[in-house]
Amino acid sequence: MRHSIGKSIPRKETWEKVTGLTKYMNDVSGPELLHVKIAISPHAHAKIKSIDYSEAMKLPGVKAVITGRNEPILTGSPLADRPPLAIDKVRYYGEPVALVVAEQEYIAEMAALRIKVEYELLPVVLSPSDAFQSNAPIIHEHLAEYKRHEEAYPEPGTNIANRTKIRKGNMAQGWKNSDHTIEVKVTIPQSDHAAMEMRCCTTQILPDGRVIIHSASQSPFVIRRTLSQSFHIPLHKVIVHTPLVGGSFGGKSAIQIEFLAFMASRAVGGKAVKLVNSREVDMISSPVHIGLDATIKLGCTQEGRLMAAEILYLYDGGAYSDRGAVMSRAGAVDCTGPYRIENVQCDSLCMYTNHPYSTSFRGFGHPELTFAIERAMDLLADRVGMDPLEFRFNNAIGPGDTSPTQTLLNRSNLGDLPMCIAKLKTLLQWDDRPVRETDGHLVKAVGVCCFWKNSDTPTDAGAGAVIAFNPDGSVNLLCGAVEIGQGTRTSLTQLLAEKLRMDDRLIHISTDVNTEKDPYFWKTVASRSTFLVGNAILHAADDAIAQLKNIAAIVLQCLPTDLDVGAGKVYLKDRPDKEIAIENIANGYTFPNGNTIGGQIIGRGSYAMRNLTLLDPQTGKGNPGPEWTVGAQAVEVELDTRDYTYKIIKAATVIDAGKVINPGMARSQITGAMSMGLSFASREAFVFNEKGAVLNPQFRTYKLIRYGEQPTYIVDFVETPHLEAPYGLRGIGEHALIGMPAALANSLTIAAGVELNHLPLTPEMIWGTIHDTF
Repeated sequence: MRHSIGKSIPRKETWEKVTGLTKYMNDVSGPELLHVKIAISPHAHAKIKSIDYSEAMKLPGVKAVITGRNEPILTGSPLADRPPLAIDKVRYYGEPVALVVAEQEYIAEMAALRIKVEYELLPVVLSPSDAFQSNAPIIHEHLAEYKRHEEAYPEPGTNIANRTKIRKGNMAQGWKNSDHTIEVKVTIPQSDHAAMEMRCCTTQILPDGRVIIHSASQSPFVIRRTLSQSFHIPLHKVIVHTPLVGGSFGGKSAIQIEFLAFMASRAVGGKAVKLVNSREVDMISSPVHIGLDATIKLGCTQEGRLMAAEILYLYDGGAYSDRGAVMSRAGAVDCTGPYRIENVQCDSLCMYTNHPYSTSFRGFGHPELTFAIERAMDLLADRVGMDPLEFRFNNAIGPGDTSPTQTLLNRSNLGDLPMCIAKLKTLLQWDDRPVRETDGHLVKAVGVCCFWKNSDTPTDAGAGAVIAFNPDGSVNLLCGAVEIGQGTRTSLTQLLAEKLRMDDRLIHISTDVNTEKDPYFWKTVASRSTFLVGNAILHAADDAIAQLKNIAAIVLQCLPTDLDVGAGKVYLKDRPDKEIAIENIANGYTFPNGNTIGGQIIGRGSYAMRNLTLLDPQTGKGNPGPEWTVGAQAVEVELDTRDYTYKIIKAATVIDAGKVINPGMARSQITGAMSMGLSFASREAFVFNEKGAVLNPQFRTYKLIRYGEQPTYIVDFVETPHLEAPYGLRGIGEHALIGMPAALANSLTIAAGVELNHLPLTPEMIWGTIHDTF
């Protein structure tokens, strides 16, 4: 009997992708399809005095123009603070102020440029630290009136969209026991998700009231629920289709252009409309990667044992809270990094600024907090005079310790960080080489870090799955997980193949998600798909196996408990030669005399998060997620001290994956995440002028890591099973990105001989820090 778990089988969608047959959202076209374009604000903060679209309407082919006054609603979660189109004022450069619907895309674009808006400029707030000041201009005057859909604690009269508090232990005692203390301030700017596929959506409203949406999204079921709530449409009449998505990294989990496309379709009598962002609009108008200003104070004993941590995280949520409020909570949950610290005080805030609003990004607030903590850890290790890896090993959190939220940890929900550190040490040959090597003007150095991440999902996040047997014994698998390039739907077939002990090539899974037909799934984020959907699939498989055994027991004249299933057969455990092929009972069984028993085997299963709790608003105590994924990372650089350019030579990750389902895809996931982390750490950032305008909204000026600049990647795994997960797996989709900025900064700090606490780590920034001009 075949084993599927642990095999590097190809992705289900590989053939269509490599041959160019795959259809993405922007491939959808049709003669009756109308096109939508957005008119955006050229100001970061201004009152809207008037909007004149008379010149736009004069263009032949223009069907409608919509403004915020036509749809004066507020959307968003956890806080409903964002109008789909600005109503009375704009709060960021690039905010949508009007929509144009036209017969041709170029006509809609021309018409959008003809819309004239009169603005009254307002003072701008351009950093979370500035927003935190008591005299800062208020960006949301009606913060107290916003509806809350999830756990959030805004502070009216300020720019604080959410505050999460962690209060653990006794801070006074912690500082009293500390022989060494350090304080570090770091800044991380906003940046772009830079997915290959821009955000794209089509919408049509049928005469019977059904709303048909096709969207490149990670959250089709959230689109369905949100549109139903916002526009008072019966839930069953909102039908969302999601095909293969051309990359996302969290940026397509937010609901934005779906609101706009619905409004556009309704304005033209329900006709089918298509809205696709240009690259420039995608970068500045749709939500972006969050930024952070942080202050970390750590204390430890003479022997290097951590005693206390005092932390302030100011996340740059931008103009609207969206997922930024939840990311700031996630930052509080794991605020200390994966270290044993008994006395912790953390305030993690989502700040409103006049920047583009932020949403989920791979790591969900953790690359930012890890950069801050790991810079502090390196500085404190140096202060104590300890090896940075040894310092981390000695303070690594473990079973019997508690998290910042006071969750008791064990091997199952935590994994084995010391083993990850030990493996990394071996891979790096850490004891056999100096951390810093000089060869003329070239300096080589290695920096290390550790990371952890809890999923921080809603306490009721869940999934469903259906498996239907075909007459030939093959299986169709239905689920709501979106394929965004991560290979999840292939891994899910491996879980099912292992459970049914069958050939994974006989399991068919569509690359599309359809909310009308597929079982519900929360959304494809947080590295939770294989955990949530995987558990649902195993329950569905149990259901199907029970049905198979019940029918086979009648045919084989035995008890169902006497039977087992595998290799396409149902057979007696004690006499495997007494069997019946699944294909003979998959649609029921017909006796020689024509009598039939049973029917099609359809297994169904569901799963929801268990034993999770909300956080206490005063202390942060609670259980925020089912498990942590932990790991250790390193980066080796070569710095040219003449001009402070550098090469990234090597990057290494050791991660506790629980159980590796598909080694090939797992290594690809890890490597891709490392590359992405190195890219945004070394060069990616939005550049704003003093008025809040984005100066680099295109790939000519917004630089990404390129082919030829990639280092050698080293990936290894530790496997400590998570007992609640399918076959013990842990989420790994985001995690290898988390520590890359910190490890790169630590390596460059050693090489340059100066503390580098600000991203991105460009040669200009290094030069400015050395010469005290940054």
